[in-house]
Amino acid sequence: MGADSVEEGMLKIRELLQGRRKETPSNEPDDRQPYLIVGLGNPGREYRDTRHNIGFMVIDRLAETENISLSRVQNKAIVGSGTVAGARVILAKPQTYMNLSGDAIAPLVRFYKVPQANFLLIHDDLDLPFGTIRLRPGGGPGGQKGVASTINKLGTRDFARMRLGIGRPPGRMDPAAYVLQEFHQQDKEILDQVIEQAVKAARVFIQDGLDAAMNQFNGPVNA
Repeated sequence: MGADSVEEGMLKIRELLQGRRKETPSNEPDDRQPYLIVGLGNPGREYRDTRHNIGFMVIDRLAETENISLSRVQNKAIVGSGTVAGARVILAKPQTYMNLSGDAIAPLVRFYKVPQANFLLIHDDLDLPFGTIRLRPGGGPGGQKGVASTINKLGTRDFARMRLGIGRPPGRMDPAAYVLQEFHQQDKEILDQVIEQAVKAARVFIQDGLDAAMNQFNGPVNA
């Protein structure tokens, strides 16, 4: 057998092995560009229905709507993955408590190789009236400690946010106590509308981009 034939044979073997490796399932992230949608909140049953956990509520509803199972723990977060609008999507709820959220989020961004433009952070906002959704491309934390932690650990503030208004506390009530209160019974109907609209906004973000989501969803949900 000539040298050319030997080289051709070796090339075919390499191609065959490479093809088999591509067909073999892997736990490592592939070369596609996934989306990471993170909702902020505090872990634990006692915090489940509090104002601070509205980000968790949106992730739970999005997972339910898109039939994504939030069934595994990874990098200090409850995580689920699936397909939304034809794109690979990872949903996550950090389990670090709010002020350390970045400790869970930054490792997920790195592990899944999520482009900056494909990351959306969903969180409560005291400075927006209750029932208001406001998406934006970046900016400071605005006093939200989970956002501050995420900015710190990612080393950038240039990532998409979905701010969900919870309003200011009444009178001289401590904001820290207010955000850890459950929503009032009379707010539950509006809350459900906010969550539904937030889920739709996240889907538009994935399918059509941030600008489209901002144009469609920024403002009061009952406008």
